Amino acid sequence: MTGAQGLSAAEVSDRVRRGLTNAYEEKTSRSVAQILRANLFTVFNAILGVALVLVLVFGHWADALFGIVLLLNTSTGTVAEIRAKRALDRLAVLETPHTTVVRDGEQQEVPVAQVVLDDVVRLRSGEQVPADGTVLSCEGLEIDESILTGESAAVRPATGDRVMSGTTVTAGTGLFRATAVGADAYAHRLAREARRYSVAVSELQAGTNRVLGWISWVIVPVALLLAWSQLRGEEGGLAHALSSGSWSAAVVPAVAGVVGMVPQGLVLLTSVNFATAALALARRSVLVQELPAVEVLARVDTLCLDKTGTITTGRIRLEQVCDLHDLGAPRSEVHEPAAEVLAVLARLSGGEDPNASATAISEGLSRPELLGPRGLEVARAARPQAQVPFSSRRKWSALREEGTTWVLGAPEILLDAAQVDSPGPLVEQVRQQVRQAATTGARVLALASSPHLWGDQPGVPGQEPALPAGLCPRALVVLSEEVRPDAAQTLEYFRDQGVEVKVISGDSPATVAAVARRAGVRGPGGEELVAVDARDLPEVTGAGQDPGAQDGQDSAEDLGHLAQLVEPVTVLGRVTPEQKRSLVRALRSRGHVVAMTGDGVNDALALKEADLGIAMGNGAPATRAVARLVLLSGEFSALPGVVAQGRRVMANTERIASLFLAKTVYASLIAVVVSALAISYPFAPRQLTIVSSLTIGVPAFVLALAPSHQRYRPGFLGRVLTLAVPAGLVAGTVTLLTWTWLTLTGAPEAQVTTGVTLVLVASGLWLLTLTARPLLGWRLGLVLLMGVAAVLGVVLPAVRAFFLLSWPQPGVWWVTAAMAALAVGGIEAVYLVRQRVARAV
Repeated sequence: MTGAQGLSAAEVSDRVRRGLTNAYEEKTSRSVAQILRANLFTVFNAILGVALVLVLVFGHWADALFGIVLLLNTSTGTVAEIRAKRALDRLAVLETPHTTVVRDGEQQEVPVAQVVLDDVVRLRSGEQVPADGTVLSCEGLEIDESILTGESAAVRPATGDRVMSGTTVTAGTGLFRATAVGADAYAHRLAREARRYSVAVSELQAGTNRVLGWISWVIVPVALLLAWSQLRGEEGGLAHALSSGSWSAAVVPAVAGVVGMVPQGLVLLTSVNFATAALALARRSVLVQELPAVEVLARVDTLCLDKTGTITTGRIRLEQVCDLHDLGAPRSEVHEPAAEVLAVLARLSGGEDPNASATAISEGLSRPELLGPRGLEVARAARPQAQVPFSSRRKWSALREEGTTWVLGAPEILLDAAQVDSPGPLVEQVRQQVRQAATTGARVLALASSPHLWGDQPGVPGQEPALPAGLCPRALVVLSEEVRPDAAQTLEYFRDQGVEVKVISGDSPATVAAVARRAGVRGPGGEELVAVDARDLPEVTGAGQDPGAQDGQDSAEDLGHLAQLVEPVTVLGRVTPEQKRSLVRALRSRGHVVAMTGDGVNDALALKEADLGIAMGNGAPATRAVARLVLLSGEFSALPGVVAQGRRVMANTERIASLFLAKTVYASLIAVVVSALAISYPFAPRQLTIVSSLTIGVPAFVLALAPSHQRYRPGFLGRVLTLAVPAGLVAGTVTLLTWTWLTLTGAPEAQVTTGVTLVLVASGLWLLTLTARPLLGWRLGLVLLMGVAAVLGVVLPAVRAFFLLSWPQPGVWWVTAAMAALAVGGIEAVYLVRQRVARAV
């Protein structure tokens, strides 16, 4: 292997044959098969799927209408998640398609995937580092590693230093030898660890699944008991039904009881509610990758922010040019910087490959109030006699014009040189001003002038130039990270909502705290920010280790201790990617619902671990891939809109859940009583379908889409059950009493079925009025419309025949009206008692 000559063609071929290439397939999301499995194989689908098959085999297709709910529920979630997957599948950690390598002594441009182990790769400004490696040579090389480390200041590697894949060259050039390629590269290992699949935890879905779990334990024995009771009721008894084959007719009533017990519409409308919110957010350029994520942010009480790229834009901004002639003068006597100083800065920042600081100076000087409309253009038109480009080793650049040398660079370098030539109070005053600016998180450069030209460094002729003698400080250039203009307002919104904000970054704590203050971040209760250095925090298992080398699990004891230390802290600096994940875990171990925002690969682990990971759209593709929400526009101000959608989902789903779970209660009560008494089941599946559609399905769909700004309150399932259980028991009991009354009076079976169906409809409609209150405008119209539809279902002969109903006889009308009034009174009493108890608590 030959040093700067690079690999030979034979060596490259050997490495390709052994698979030591940079080829790596980024799996940015779950596969279609995984998404389909997650949405298809559920408890809900299993129960309804078996019921659907039984009805189609032993009954009539009209009794299988509930199968539509099964299809819609599965397809809604699947289609929405597949759409999100396709929006990400083209993304990868490394976005640079080609790079330059040195092979057989010649430079060649090859696709990034064709870089092999030990390749010599050339780095240029603006390019992304395609693999991990060791620097062989460099000239003014600066690398932005914030995507991996969160550290916003550029790194200036020297020969022998390590560079990592996924980072970006911001200035200079260099050569490095690839030491880790493909899946072994650091960025890929970090992203691979983050992509371990997990799902968003939805309180709504968890509550629904808990109910389905309870039902699944009783549904099989109830179905068997119900079928057995119907067989006993057959003419000739159980033995005759089994021998004659008439037993199959008992399957349909058993299925009717089972279907009635399952809140199938609740599962569907939860998915529809999530999907509707996802579409609304998509119009605001927010991509929802997992539907339950729209609910989670409504429950968040702790928001962890990455500084760079989240509350800042990731860019540097020119804040001020301080003319040092005004040092010590009263503020009223401080003048604008001299035009000569600004013109020199314009020329010094206008090189071919400007670094981030030069770009910020150039953009700042383009403001008309500094150099005038064409000032920057005019200033750069001047031709200096000689120029020294910026070098990360020297930490300064210079130009010579009209007998003066101007030097721009790190204050400590220039001021040390100036102190040697002219010791005095001026240099110390400048140092003090630099220190004061640094405490605000600013980045400071110094501009100095000299009548002398720079020269060669002693003993190194013709190489690195040395600073000229006689340097005199002329100005300070104050730069700062650009805070997003929407950050302060968005942070104030979360503060008003009781959400605690923590800023977690790889930068120094002082810098992060200064930027956080400028963005409007405050400590708990509006107190002063508390900032800590994460290097002073105790190590926990899994933190600070190589991603992928272990499972990343932290012990409960370590997490508890870490949570106790960081809960009162607002700003954490010098945090590694693995520490970010442990910090999120620690906060969650204390019962906090944590959202994490970020844009770099260094945030990916924490985003995946949080209850809700939110990636900025201009961030690393691997980070966008593991997040549950992606702010495609990169605008932090989109988050309050996400909260609003989450609250609408939570409030409306809680409202409609009472309808569905009340139905589960009364259907279960009827099924159990019918089984115990071995009487005929009073409904066919299609009759329960019309009850569900008019009192639950259609109105619940409308209510689910209604606007709501109600704040989240814990205990969703408990509040729902305190209304649904007693109301359902009232509805089921009155329905059974109606069946008993009509049966004892000798009413025909069709009349009995019609009467109990109408009583159940009246019970459901009154329960609807409770959940739709206040009954004003469209809400009152919705209840009346459903009532009219129920009456028309009995009045219209075709509809009546399809649902196996008949026109009630006068006596049946009176019984139905009396029992409906009893049900309404009972349900209203339940509501009033619940309200009084809630107020007392």
